[in-house]
Amino acid sequence: MTHRLAVLISGSGTNLQAIMDAREHGSLDVEIAVVFSNRANAAGLERASQAGIPTATLDHRDYPSREEFDQAMIDLLTPYAPDTVVLAGFMRILSSVFVRHYAGRLINIHPSLLPKYRGLNTHARALEAGDSEHGCSIHFVTEELDGGPLIAQAPISVQTNDTVDSLSKRVQQREHRLYPQVLQWRAQNRLELTYNGVLLDGKPLPTQGYILT
Repeated sequence: MTHRLAVLISGSGTNLQAIMDAREHGSLDVEIAVVFSNRANAAGLERASQAGIPTATLDHRDYPSREEFDQAMIDLLTPYAPDTVVLAGFMRILSSVFVRHYAGRLINIHPSLLPKYRGLNTHARALEAGDSEHGCSIHFVTEELDGGPLIAQAPISVQTNDTVDSLSKRVQQREHRLYPQVLQWRAQNRLELTYNGVLLDGKPLPTQGYILT
């Protein structure tokens, strides 16, 4: 059976587009069962609709607590039977209700070389620190914000003339290569989270994950 994805977004959906492109070009063997957003005007929803992919929205402001919103998301996503839930620019901190429900099936991409710069404004923070290297990370999601076990990272060199915008664009280019590759591992049943850590082809990955060169 084809591996089914639920992709969660809050904005323009550039990583969603990279996933759709990889699927279209045959390098990613998945079905995108649904694209979900907590913002009805998220541009990524239009990308999905134009590609004939089902979309769904819920407004988090309609729910009195984070947990109730997360349970509503679970209820909405359940009929789509996702094998992997993909966070692709989903700008909500998830509660334990959601994280525990999808434990081992919930993956996020973050624009830094974790454990550096969890949270927001990662590019500015890397520049302010004078880092020579920056990049992106993909990890399994746990209840610790941006702290789940690493799957893969894609480093880039920071240039002396880099700005937040130029750094962001170059990191995004790496994201668009890395995410489809990791999701193909999932589709091929090569990647899993176990009590012994992250396994690829049955072997533990190093603490920093696979490094895309």
